[in-house]
Amino acid sequence: MQQPKKTKYKKKQKGRIKGNSKKGIFLSRGIYGIKALEAAWISSRQLEAARVAATRYMKREGKLWINIFPDKPATKKPQEVRMGKGKGPVEFWVSVVKPGRILFEVDEVSEEIAKEALRLAAQKLPIKMKFICKI
Repeated sequence: MQQPKKTKYKKKQKGRIKGNSKKGIFLSRGIYGIKALEAAWISSRQLEAARVAATRYMKREGKLWINIFPDKPATKKPQEVRMGKGKGPVEFWVSVVKPGRILFEVDEVSEEIAKEALRLAAQKLPIKMKFICKI
């Protein structure tokens, strides 16, 4: 699972996901990719599950790039704890994804293999995706 080695602050505010993505909207490294159609937080566990699903289907042929990194800490308070007493401890790390952001890119495989591998990866993620290609 991915997480930052060091951060300036231990905890962050929740924030709101508004608008479309301004960066990461074009294929930069691969020929095929999947693009987010919805906004969501994607956890490091979900990202790792999607990566494993795609690489297993491709049988380690070709190249796979992950264009997002979980750098936002998500906190959680334990069950049955009364209100107040501060913010809870960091439970997991998330990446904020806006619509239009390309999450995965694939190269050096056929279109059929890339399409199926990215479909399997998209099933592991909590948002709708769209398969795109440069050609």
